[in-house]
Amino acid sequence: MNHSDKPALIGHEGRIVLLAILAGLPGSATALWLLWSGDFSSKVQWTLTLLVAAVWLGCGMAVRQRVVFPLQTLSNLLGALREGDFSVRGRSPRPDDALGEVMREVNTLGSTLREQRLDAMEATTLLRTVMREIAVAIFAFDDRQRLRLVNRAGERLLAAPAERLLGQTAQELQLDVCLDGPAVTTLQNVFPGGAGRWGVRRTRIREHGLPLELLVISDLTQALSEQELQAWQRLVRVLGHELNNSLTPIKSIAGSLETMVSRDTLPEDWRDDMRRGLNVITSRSDSLSRFIGAYARLARLPRPQLQPLSLANCVERAVRLETRLPVRVQPGPAITIQGDPDQLEQVLINLLRNAADASLATQGSVSIGWHRDTMIEVWVEDEGPGLAGTANLFVPFFTTKPGGSGIGLVLSRQIAEGHGGALSLENRAEGSGCIARLRLPL
Repeated sequence: MNHSDKPALIGHEGRIVLLAILAGLPGSATALWLLWSGDFSSKVQWTLTLLVAAVWLGCGMAVRQRVVFPLQTLSNLLGALREGDFSVRGRSPRPDDALGEVMREVNTLGSTLREQRLDAMEATTLLRTVMREIAVAIFAFDDRQRLRLVNRAGERLLAAPAERLLGQTAQELQLDVCLDGPAVTTLQNVFPGGAGRWGVRRTRIREHGLPLELLVISDLTQALSEQELQAWQRLVRVLGHELNNSLTPIKSIAGSLETMVSRDTLPEDWRDDMRRGLNVITSRSDSLSRFIGAYARLARLPRPQLQPLSLANCVERAVRLETRLPVRVQPGPAITIQGDPDQLEQVLINLLRNAADASLATQGSVSIGWHRDTMIEVWVEDEGPGLAGTANLFVPFFTTKPGGSGIGLVLSRQIAEGHGGALSLENRAEGSGCIARLRLPL
């Protein structure tokens, strides 16, 4: 056992009294020696001796009281703070001395702790209210996969009150598939409170030092149904417009040819009229066939085959394919990403081709570069006339270029989103032309 670990033979209060007595010992001993060595009567000697001893011990106890009482007050204050009672305050007779400074700091600590407790209580109340009223189901499981927390939406999802759910395992609640799967996923499942498609997010938190698995389940059925309905409406609108554009002239020409051949006497140039009409029908049929093929290509975009890819090499290969005008490359940092080289090169080729088409009209130039922040951004700038409007840029088969298919930007955005990124196109803030930004995750 170390010397510092040995129990003290005398406490702090006893040491204070002992020091006070020792401080008065020289004077008291001298006074008593003079008293008893002098020519005094025994009555005077004993009376003064008792008086000196009483004053001596009284001063020692007074010193003890003056030292111990403030310490006891501080102990009571700290005990009240520890118990959560922040209304108790200490006061010193002289606020400008060392004891007054200690009391002031303790009082300040109490005020600070009181404000922090109020903030924590308000934040906890807000969090509980949000969790209780939010429309997504929230569950928290401990390390043994037993349910420790559930909100109202979770109760509705499992069709049972919290009192019956708390303490049950994830397997008993049929939520083990959500805990064992990926951290972020969607699934088609049937719960006691409903069936449909669900978005599942899982993360790890700690409460009172213990790990908890937080599970958030949101109903995606309505949102996905609305998106599917909007997608079908857009698809029908585009298909109907294009089919009408092709079928209306085909129907008109076919009717004219039928009227012509039904005559008893054919005109002399009926063969030429027949040939021209059939050529128009063939041309519109081929156009319609190409349109349907382009839509099929847009719908059959395969999932990206991710592999390590040098961004600089990918940009260099895409630039080499643009031969109509020189493309300035502004190199960025050496970055290796996970991507599908064929798909990403197709995106860059489409962006460079669009930029070159715009710049050729104004004898401008094209530049490409990349940089890195929270994501990787590849940008393509042109010096063309710019964009009159950006609302329909990513609408399938919308194009402002003669002979354009209208699927290049749509296909490029699909590829970017398939890689977890995004594609945007906007007019440049300085000078004419526009800038395309391809953002990819690190």
